[in-house]
Amino acid sequence: MMIRNHEVTAIQDLLDRKGHILEQGWARRPVWNYDRKAIKASAFKIKEWDYYAITNQVQGWTICGTISDLGYASLLSVSYIDFKRGFAQKDEMKFLTMGRMGLKPSSTEDSSVQYIGKEIRLSFIRKGPVRRIMIAAPTLKLPDGRVGIDANLELSQPQDMESMNIATSWKENRKAFYLNEKVNCMAVSGTVRRGDDTQELAKDEAWGVLDWGRGRWTYQNTWYWGSGSGMVDGHSFGFNIGYGFTDRTPASENVIFHDGKVHKLDDVRFIIPEDDIMKEWRFESSDGRFEMAFKPAVDRSSTMNLGVIKTVQHQVFGYFTGTAILDDGSPIHVKDFPAFAEKVFNRY
Repeated sequence: MMIRNHEVTAIQDLLDRKGHILEQGWARRPVWNYDRKAIKASAFKIKEWDYYAITNQVQGWTICGTISDLGYASLLSVSYIDFKRGFAQKDEMKFLTMGRMGLKPSSTEDSSVQYIGKEIRLSFIRKGPVRRIMIAAPTLKLPDGRVGIDANLELSQPQDMESMNIATSWKENRKAFYLNEKVNCMAVSGTVRRGDDTQELAKDEAWGVLDWGRGRWTYQNTWYWGSGSGMVDGHSFGFNIGYGFTDRTPASENVIFHDGKVHKLDDVRFIIPEDDIMKEWRFESSDGRFEMAFKPAVDRSSTMNLGVIKTVQHQVFGYFTGTAILDDGSPIHVKDFPAFAEKVFNRY
């Protein structure tokens, strides 16, 4: 597949009067103005989500929190992944929300969204360069036997920090589109309580990623996504790789993050063993700049099949080893770098 990797730099409306993307491509900062009212589709087809994953690179765990509105329902989720012991998760659903969850049209402005349910609590607040994230599940039984998790965290996103942004449509339906921002390598501070034990995070110990998505989707899709954030040789380093849905000829979402700057990649292929997802994966890039082996540790898998609605998810956490090459040709060598990669099928 020939990828043009068209970089968009001008701030503009996302959609024209017919509901088509005005300028498809990728950007180093959010440049597209998202307006839910401009989408030419029913509320059942509009998908919106804010997803945070915070990984402790030193201790080997990840906390995830999701607030999503899929139109016909909203999925709220808290998960805790222990790279040595497994994972635990709590999900709740609200039906027929159709845009009423309070998810914002912008990822850059000061804002807040929260959910308080029977068994989980989520609060995502942005104020200036700080994102305050609160994720709690008091009855969640963790893989080590402790009960309850409560994370009160601050993620730092300096004004000059670049992110991965993409806006692309589907070939078969140009009114269907995907607008997404990935903010990797946000330094994390704060506390995490597991059971009766509270931990204060040390400097450069934990790193966060935001997956901010808005779109009008087609009915059935399979996607591949990989993400990592941390420190390598005293520098912040991360990556976002993915494909599998929408027309990616205008641009891919494959990038390296290094010291707050984005380094653009072409195509990256996921090579997943067909017989056992827990065997070693490989990643190869068409430009030779992202060559990695991935050793799985935990498969955060889930399946739901309600006939017209079906999802099969494998978000696999583990360790990356290999080389990433920056725009100036400098190689970054990583060994046992904690991150995740996933294969997800959705019909909704």
